[in-house]
Amino acid sequence: MTARGVFYVHSAPPALCPHVEWAVAGVLGVPTSLTWADQPAAPGSMRAELHWEGRPGTAAGITSALRNWKLLRFEVTEDATPGCDGVRFSVTPSLGVFSAVIGANGDVMIPEDRLRAALANVAAGKSTLEQEMDRLLGTPWDNELEPFRRAGDGAPVRWLHAAV
Repeated sequence: MTARGVFYVHSAPPALCPHVEWAVAGVLGVPTSLTWADQPAAPGSMRAELHWEGRPGTAAGITSALRNWKLLRFEVTEDATPGCDGVRFSVTPSLGVFSAVIGANGDVMIPEDRLRAALANVAAGKSTLEQEMDRLLGTPWDNELEPFRRAGDGAPVRWLHAAV
């Protein structure tokens, strides 16, 4: 079974770019060469986009390989496949990792255990319902990444097919 998705590097220092490629190649199992462009939202940094095909779980693998690299802003998406939900991972240096199950219509689907934990935090006075809903929907990550997303509008698209 083949999964498809997109890997967006929203900002990376130039010296880190080859290391990102090597890490992604390690997950995909094929050599990876990204087309890097200047990132206007963060002068001196680079951006890239890669459409990929691989086995289900590839988005999680890419995220795991890069999640502790504190100078990267990136997102990885994976479309749903039979038996697997769609997923989106968003990562920023200040916020860390956000993951969301994505429904067929593109909406964030909130699992039951996350809803229960959010309600428990509200009941315990740890946060407000609005704060919990924002966290569950990934609003802080979206707010931080949106300027970087807009700066990439019109960028060229490349597909990479992994060895499955």
